[in-house]
Amino acid sequence: MATATLTMDELLEGDNVKQLTAGEVVTGHVLSVRKHEVLIDLGAQGVGFVPRREVGFSKQLVEGDEVTASVVDSELDNGYSLLSLRKAAKDRGWEEVQVKMDAGETIDISPYDANRGGMLVEYEGVRGFLPVSQLSAEHYPRVGSADKDEILSRLNSLVGQKLKVRILDCDRKANKLIFSEKEAVKDGLAERFEKLKVGDTVSGVVTGVVDFGVFVNVEGIEGLIHISEISWERVNNPGDYVKVGQNVDAKIISIDKERLSLSMKQLTKDPWLDEVEQFKKGNNVDGTVTRITPFGAFVQISPAVEALVHISELGGGSDVDPEKVFKLNERKEFIVLEIDKDSRKISLSLADKKAKK
Repeated sequence: MATATLTMDELLEGDNVKQLTAGEVVTGHVLSVRKHEVLIDLGAQGVGFVPRREVGFSKQLVEGDEVTASVVDSELDNGYSLLSLRKAAKDRGWEEVQVKMDAGETIDISPYDANRGGMLVEYEGVRGFLPVSQLSAEHYPRVGSADKDEILSRLNSLVGQKLKVRILDCDRKANKLIFSEKEAVKDGLAERFEKLKVGDTVSGVVTGVVDFGVFVNVEGIEGLIHISEISWERVNNPGDYVKVGQNVDAKIISIDKERLSLSMKQLTKDPWLDEVEQFKKGNNVDGTVTRITPFGAFVQISPAVEALVHISELGGGSDVDPEKVFKLNERKEFIVLEIDKDSRKISLSLADKKAKK
Protein backbone atom coordinates (compact mmCIF):
# COMPACT_ATOMS: atom_id res chain seq x y z
CA MET A 1 0.00 0.00 0.00
CA ALA A 2 1.29 3.49 -0.84
CA THR A 3 1.93 5.78 2.12
CA ALA A 4 1.89 9.53 2.52
CA THR A 5 5.27 11.21 2.03
CA LEU A 6 6.16 13.92 4.55
CA THR A 7 9.10 16.30 4.31
CA MET A 8 11.57 16.62 7.18
CA ASP A 9 10.32 20.14 7.89
CA GLU A 10 6.77 18.82 8.22
CA LEU A 11 7.92 16.10 10.63
CA LEU A 12 9.84 18.59 12.75
CA GLU A 13 6.85 20.95 12.95
CA GLY A 14 4.98 18.19 14.80
CA ASP A 15 2.32 19.79 16.97
CA ASN A 16 2.23 22.92 14.84
CA VAL A 17 0.34 21.01 12.13
CA LYS A 18 -3.26 22.26 11.96
CA GLN A 19 -5.76 19.58 12.93
CA LEU A 20 -8.55 18.80 10.51
CA THR A 21 -12.14 19.63 11.44
CA ALA A 22 -15.40 18.25 10.11
CA GLY A 23 -16.73 20.34 7.23
CA GLU A 24 -13.33 21.66 6.27
CA VAL A 25 -12.31 21.49 2.59
CA VAL A 26 -8.82 20.10 1.94
CA THR A 27 -6.64 19.39 -1.07
CA GLY A 28 -4.47 16.32 -1.57
CA HIS A 29 -3.18 13.77 -4.07
CA VAL A 30 -4.48 10.29 -4.80
CA LEU A 31 -2.31 7.61 -3.19
CA SER A 32 -4.24 4.55 -4.35
CA VAL A 33 -7.50 3.63 -6.04
CA ARG A 34 -9.20 0.42 -4.92
CA LYS A 35 -12.54 -1.18 -5.67
CA HIS A 36 -14.26 0.16 -2.55
CA GLU A 37 -12.05 3.05 -1.46
CA VAL A 38 -9.58 5.75 -2.43
CA LEU A 39 -6.70 6.97 -0.22
CA ILE A 40 -5.63 10.61 -0.35
CA ASP A 41 -2.23 12.03 0.69
CA LEU A 42 -2.93 15.14 2.77
CA GLY A 43 0.71 15.89 3.51
CA ALA A 44 1.38 16.76 7.15
CA GLN A 45 -2.29 16.23 7.92
CA GLY A 46 -2.00 12.53 7.21
CA VAL A 47 -4.01 10.26 4.95
CA GLY A 48 -7.64 10.63 3.96
CA PHE A 49 -9.99 7.71 3.34
CA VAL A 50 -12.74 8.11 0.72
CA PRO A 51 -15.40 5.35 0.42
CA ARG A 52 -16.21 4.60 -3.23
CA ARG A 53 -19.76 5.96 -2.83
CA GLU A 54 -18.24 9.33 -1.86
CA VAL A 55 -16.04 9.55 -4.96
CA GLY A 56 -18.89 10.33 -7.36
CA PHE A 57 -20.11 8.53 -10.47
CA SER A 58 -18.38 10.91 -12.84
CA LYS A 59 -14.96 10.61 -11.23
CA GLN A 60 -12.31 8.40 -12.86
CA LEU A 61 -9.28 8.79 -10.56
CA VAL A 62 -5.69 7.62 -11.00
CA GLU A 63 -2.73 7.79 -8.62
CA GLY A 64 -1.22 11.27 -8.44
CA ASP A 65 -4.44 13.17 -9.30
CA GLU A 66 -4.96 16.31 -7.25
CA VAL A 67 -8.37 16.31 -5.60
CA THR A 68 -10.42 18.53 -3.33
CA ALA A 69 -12.39 16.86 -0.57
CA SER A 70 -14.65 17.72 2.34
CA VAL A 71 -13.74 16.38 5.81
CA VAL A 72 -16.53 14.20 7.22
CA ASP A 73 -14.66 12.87 10.27
CA SER A 74 -11.22 14.19 11.30
CA GLU A 75 -9.98 10.85 12.67
CA LEU A 76 -11.22 7.28 12.26
CA ASP A 77 -10.11 4.34 14.40
CA ASN A 78 -7.46 3.48 11.82
CA GLY A 79 -5.97 6.98 12.02
CA TYR A 80 -7.25 8.08 8.63
CA SER A 81 -9.53 11.07 8.08
CA LEU A 82 -12.89 10.29 6.50
CA LEU A 83 -13.32 12.40 3.37
CA SER A 84 -15.95 12.97 0.69
CA LEU A 85 -15.10 14.10 -2.83
CA ARG A 86 -18.80 14.21 -3.72
CA LYS A 87 -19.69 16.71 -1.01
CA ALA A 88 -16.84 19.05 -1.93
CA ALA A 89 -17.67 18.76 -5.61
CA LYS A 90 -21.37 19.25 -4.91
CA ASP A 91 -20.78 22.50 -3.03
CA ARG A 92 -18.80 23.86 -5.97
CA GLY A 93 -21.06 22.15 -8.48
CA TRP A 94 -24.26 23.97 -7.54
CA GLU A 95 -22.56 27.28 -8.31
CA GLU A 96 -21.32 25.95 -11.65
CA VAL A 97 -24.74 24.52 -12.51
CA GLN A 98 -26.45 27.84 -11.82
CA VAL A 99 -23.99 29.67 -14.07
CA LYS A 100 -24.54 27.16 -16.89
CA MET A 101 -28.32 27.41 -16.62
CA ASP A 102 -28.33 31.22 -16.52
CA ALA A 103 -26.14 31.30 -19.63
CA GLY A 104 -28.30 28.71 -21.42
CA GLU A 105 -25.18 26.71 -22.24
CA THR A 106 -25.27 23.29 -23.86
CA ILE A 107 -23.27 20.80 -21.81
CA ASP A 108 -22.21 17.15 -22.11
CA ILE A 109 -23.47 14.55 -19.66
CA SER A 110 -23.16 10.76 -19.37
CA PRO A 111 -26.05 9.09 -17.49
CA TYR A 112 -24.90 6.54 -14.92
CA ASP A 113 -28.24 4.73 -14.56
CA ALA A 114 -31.85 4.67 -15.76
CA ASN A 115 -35.34 4.03 -14.46
CA ARG A 116 -38.69 4.02 -16.27
CA GLY A 117 -39.00 7.78 -15.75
CA GLY A 118 -35.70 8.77 -17.30
CA MET A 119 -31.93 8.96 -16.89
CA LEU A 120 -29.92 9.44 -13.67
CA VAL A 121 -27.06 11.90 -14.10
CA GLU A 122 -24.23 13.35 -12.04
CA TYR A 123 -22.81 16.67 -13.23
CA GLU A 124 -20.10 18.59 -11.39
CA GLY A 125 -20.77 16.48 -8.31
CA VAL A 126 -24.50 17.23 -8.31
CA ARG A 127 -26.99 14.46 -9.03
CA GLY A 128 -29.71 15.32 -11.50
CA PHE A 129 -32.38 13.78 -13.70
CA LEU A 130 -33.13 13.72 -17.41
CA PRO A 131 -36.85 12.85 -17.77
CA VAL A 132 -38.03 10.68 -20.65
CA SER A 133 -40.19 13.58 -21.81
CA GLN A 134 -37.05 15.69 -22.28
CA LEU A 135 -35.20 13.24 -24.51
CA SER A 136 -34.68 14.19 -28.14
CA ALA A 137 -36.53 12.49 -30.99
CA GLU A 138 -33.43 10.39 -31.61
CA HIS A 139 -33.48 8.87 -28.11
CA TYR A 140 -37.14 9.00 -27.05
CA PRO A 141 -38.34 5.40 -26.46
CA ARG A 142 -41.34 5.11 -28.79
CA VAL A 143 -42.77 1.77 -27.70
CA GLY A 144 -46.09 0.18 -28.66
CA SER A 145 -48.65 -0.35 -25.89
CA ALA A 146 -46.40 1.54 -23.43
CA ASP A 147 -44.38 -1.61 -22.68
CA LYS A 148 -42.57 -0.54 -19.49
CA ASP A 149 -39.90 -3.23 -19.73
CA GLU A 150 -39.09 -2.27 -23.31
CA ILE A 151 -38.98 1.42 -22.34
CA LEU A 152 -36.48 0.63 -19.57
CA SER A 153 -34.41 -1.48 -21.95
CA ARG A 154 -34.23 1.41 -24.44
CA LEU A 155 -33.23 3.84 -21.67
CA ASN A 156 -30.56 1.48 -20.34
CA SER A 157 -28.94 1.53 -23.76
CA LEU A 158 -28.24 5.25 -23.20
CA VAL A 159 -26.33 4.68 -19.93
CA GLY A 160 -22.73 5.79 -20.39
CA GLN A 161 -23.44 7.57 -23.68
CA LYS A 162 -22.47 11.20 -24.06
CA LEU A 163 -25.58 13.38 -24.47
CA LYS A 164 -25.80 17.10 -25.16
CA VAL A 165 -28.29 18.81 -22.84
CA ARG A 166 -29.30 22.08 -21.29
CA ILE A 167 -30.22 22.64 -17.66
CA LEU A 168 -33.98 23.03 -17.45
CA ASP A 169 -34.33 23.61 -13.70
CA CYS A 170 -31.86 24.15 -10.87
CA ASP A 171 -32.95 24.51 -7.23
CA ARG A 172 -30.29 23.91 -4.61
CA LYS A 173 -32.66 24.22 -1.65
CA ALA A 174 -34.97 21.58 -3.12
CA ASN A 175 -31.93 19.55 -4.28
CA LYS A 176 -33.43 19.51 -7.79
CA LEU A 177 -31.48 19.48 -11.03
CA ILE A 178 -33.35 18.71 -14.28
CA PHE A 179 -31.76 18.36 -17.72
CA SER A 180 -33.31 18.55 -21.20
CA GLU A 181 -31.92 17.07 -24.38
CA LYS A 182 -34.84 18.52 -26.37
CA GLU A 183 -33.85 22.05 -25.41
CA ALA A 184 -30.25 21.45 -26.45
CA VAL A 185 -31.21 20.55 -30.03
CA LYS A 186 -33.88 23.22 -30.53
CA ASP A 187 -31.65 25.81 -32.19
CA GLY A 188 -30.41 23.41 -34.83
CA LEU A 189 -33.91 22.06 -35.38
CA ALA A 190 -35.29 25.49 -36.25
CA GLU A 191 -32.73 25.84 -39.03
CA ARG A 192 -33.46 22.35 -40.35
CA PHE A 193 -37.22 22.94 -40.29
CA GLU A 194 -36.77 26.07 -42.41
CA LYS A 195 -35.08 24.02 -45.14
CA LEU A 196 -37.93 21.49 -45.37
CA LYS A 197 -41.16 21.84 -47.31
CA VAL A 198 -44.25 19.76 -48.00
CA GLY A 199 -43.58 17.39 -50.88
CA ASP A 200 -39.90 16.83 -50.05
CA THR A 201 -38.58 13.28 -49.85
CA VAL A 202 -36.53 12.66 -46.70
CA SER A 203 -34.61 9.74 -45.23
CA GLY A 204 -34.72 8.73 -41.59
CA VAL A 205 -34.29 5.97 -39.03
CA VAL A 206 -37.27 4.24 -37.44
CA THR A 207 -37.24 4.97 -33.69
CA GLY A 208 -40.56 3.43 -32.73
CA VAL A 209 -43.34 1.21 -34.07
CA VAL A 210 -46.73 1.63 -32.39
CA ASP A 211 -50.30 0.59 -33.12
CA PHE A 212 -51.15 3.80 -34.97
CA GLY A 213 -47.99 4.21 -37.01
CA VAL A 214 -44.22 4.60 -37.18
CA PHE A 215 -41.95 7.24 -35.62
CA VAL A 216 -38.92 8.28 -37.65
CA ASN A 217 -35.89 10.39 -36.73
CA VAL A 218 -35.10 12.71 -39.64
CA GLU A 219 -31.79 14.38 -38.73
CA GLY A 220 -32.99 15.05 -35.21
CA ILE A 221 -36.54 15.98 -36.23
CA GLU A 222 -39.32 13.62 -35.23
CA GLY A 223 -41.58 12.40 -37.98
CA LEU A 224 -44.72 10.26 -37.84
CA ILE A 225 -45.90 7.93 -40.57
CA HIS A 226 -49.53 7.26 -39.70
CA ILE A 227 -50.70 3.70 -40.25
CA SER A 228 -52.84 4.93 -43.16
CA GLU A 229 -49.71 6.31 -44.88
CA ILE A 230 -47.53 3.20 -44.68
CA SER A 231 -48.93 1.36 -47.69
CA TRP A 232 -51.73 1.65 -50.24
CA GLU A 233 -53.04 -1.68 -48.99
CA ARG A 234 -54.80 -2.01 -45.64
CA VAL A 235 -52.25 -2.15 -42.83
CA ASN A 236 -53.23 -3.95 -39.63
CA ASN A 237 -49.80 -4.11 -38.00
CA PRO A 238 -47.12 -1.47 -38.81
CA GLY A 239 -44.51 -3.90 -37.46
CA ASP A 240 -45.09 -6.09 -40.50
CA TYR A 241 -43.66 -3.33 -42.70
CA VAL A 242 -40.79 -1.71 -40.74
CA LYS A 243 -38.57 -2.40 -37.73
CA VAL A 244 -36.84 -0.14 -35.20
CA GLY A 245 -33.44 0.91 -36.55
CA GLN A 246 -34.47 0.49 -40.19
CA ASN A 247 -33.71 3.29 -42.67
CA VAL A 248 -36.75 4.47 -44.60
CA ASP A 249 -37.59 7.08 -47.24
CA ALA A 250 -40.79 9.08 -46.92
CA LYS A 251 -42.59 12.10 -48.36
CA ILE A 252 -43.42 15.12 -46.18
CA ILE A 253 -47.20 15.65 -46.27
CA SER A 254 -47.42 18.31 -43.52
CA ILE A 255 -45.17 20.23 -41.12
CA ASP A 256 -45.95 21.58 -37.67
CA LYS A 257 -43.73 23.23 -35.05
CA GLU A 258 -42.14 20.08 -33.67
CA ARG A 259 -43.02 17.18 -35.97
CA LEU A 260 -43.24 16.08 -39.58
CA SER A 261 -46.15 14.10 -40.97
CA LEU A 262 -44.74 11.62 -43.44
CA SER A 263 -45.97 9.12 -46.02
CA MET A 264 -44.22 6.06 -47.35
CA LYS A 265 -47.01 5.07 -49.70
CA GLN A 266 -47.04 8.37 -51.55
CA LEU A 267 -43.58 7.62 -52.93
CA THR A 268 -45.17 4.86 -55.00
CA LYS A 269 -47.99 4.86 -57.55
CA ASP A 270 -51.45 4.24 -56.15
CA PRO A 271 -52.42 0.77 -57.46
CA TRP A 272 -56.08 1.61 -56.81
CA LEU A 273 -56.08 3.83 -59.91
CA ASP A 274 -55.15 0.91 -62.16
CA GLU A 275 -57.20 -1.80 -60.48
CA VAL A 276 -60.42 0.22 -60.36
CA GLU A 277 -60.48 0.31 -64.17
CA GLN A 278 -61.59 -3.35 -64.25
CA PHE A 279 -64.87 -2.55 -62.48
CA LYS A 280 -67.92 -1.05 -64.14
CA LYS A 281 -71.26 0.07 -62.75
CA GLY A 282 -73.68 -2.86 -62.74
CA ASN A 283 -70.92 -5.52 -62.77
CA ASN A 284 -71.21 -8.54 -60.51
CA VAL A 285 -68.05 -8.97 -58.40
CA ASP A 286 -66.82 -11.36 -55.73
CA GLY A 287 -65.31 -9.91 -52.58
CA THR A 288 -64.05 -10.74 -49.08
CA VAL A 289 -65.58 -9.05 -46.03
CA THR A 290 -62.77 -7.18 -44.18
CA ARG A 291 -64.74 -5.07 -41.67
CA ILE A 292 -68.25 -5.03 -40.26
CA THR A 293 -69.66 -1.78 -38.86
CA PRO A 294 -73.10 -0.60 -37.65
CA PHE A 295 -73.61 1.14 -41.00
CA GLY A 296 -72.58 -1.74 -43.26
CA ALA A 297 -69.51 -3.72 -44.29
CA PHE A 298 -66.25 -3.14 -46.16
CA VAL A 299 -65.35 -5.62 -48.86
CA GLN A 300 -62.03 -6.28 -50.62
CA ILE A 301 -62.78 -6.74 -54.31
CA SER A 302 -59.15 -6.61 -55.52
CA PRO A 303 -55.75 -6.36 -53.74
CA ALA A 304 -55.87 -2.54 -53.65
CA VAL A 305 -59.60 -1.82 -53.89
CA GLU A 306 -61.99 -1.89 -50.95
CA ALA A 307 -65.67 -1.06 -51.35
CA LEU A 308 -68.59 -0.37 -49.01
CA VAL A 309 -71.91 -2.16 -48.77
CA HIS A 310 -74.14 0.33 -46.97
CA ILE A 311 -76.79 -1.00 -44.57
CA SER A 312 -79.47 0.40 -46.88
CA GLU A 313 -78.32 -2.07 -49.56
CA LEU A 314 -78.63 -5.18 -47.40
CA GLY A 315 -82.38 -5.59 -47.79
CA GLY A 316 -84.75 -5.72 -44.85
CA GLY A 317 -84.87 -1.98 -44.14
CA SER A 318 -82.96 0.07 -41.57
CA ASP A 319 -83.41 -2.53 -38.82
CA VAL A 320 -81.11 -5.08 -40.44
CA ASP A 321 -78.04 -6.04 -38.39
CA PRO A 322 -74.83 -6.23 -40.51
CA GLU A 323 -73.35 -8.64 -37.96
CA LYS A 324 -76.07 -11.14 -38.89
CA VAL A 325 -75.60 -10.69 -42.60
CA PHE A 326 -71.80 -10.93 -42.79
CA LYS A 327 -68.96 -12.84 -41.27
CA LEU A 328 -65.39 -11.59 -41.35
CA ASN A 329 -63.27 -13.05 -44.17
CA GLU A 330 -66.23 -14.70 -45.91
CA ARG A 331 -66.61 -14.28 -49.66
CA LYS A 332 -69.85 -13.12 -51.22
CA GLU A 333 -71.17 -11.90 -54.55
CA PHE A 334 -71.97 -8.19 -54.94
CA ILE A 335 -73.17 -5.70 -57.55
CA VAL A 336 -71.25 -2.48 -58.27
CA LEU A 337 -73.61 0.48 -57.71
CA GLU A 338 -71.35 3.53 -58.00
CA ILE A 339 -67.67 4.31 -58.68
CA ASP A 340 -66.28 7.70 -57.53
CA LYS A 341 -62.67 7.92 -58.67
CA ASP A 342 -62.11 11.38 -57.22
CA SER A 343 -63.06 10.23 -53.73
CA ARG A 344 -61.67 6.72 -54.25
CA LYS A 345 -65.00 5.19 -53.22
CA ILE A 346 -67.00 2.28 -54.61
CA SER A 347 -70.50 1.40 -53.44
CA LEU A 348 -71.82 -2.15 -53.58
CA SER A 349 -75.06 -3.98 -53.08
CA LEU A 350 -75.59 -7.59 -52.12
CA ALA A 351 -76.35 -9.70 -55.18
CA ASP A 352 -78.82 -11.56 -52.95
CA LYS A 353 -80.64 -9.09 -50.70
CA LYS A 354 -82.39 -11.68 -48.58
CA ALA A 355 -80.80 -10.40 -45.41
CA LYS A 356 -81.07 -12.01 -42.00
CA LYS A 357 -82.69 -9.87 -39.34
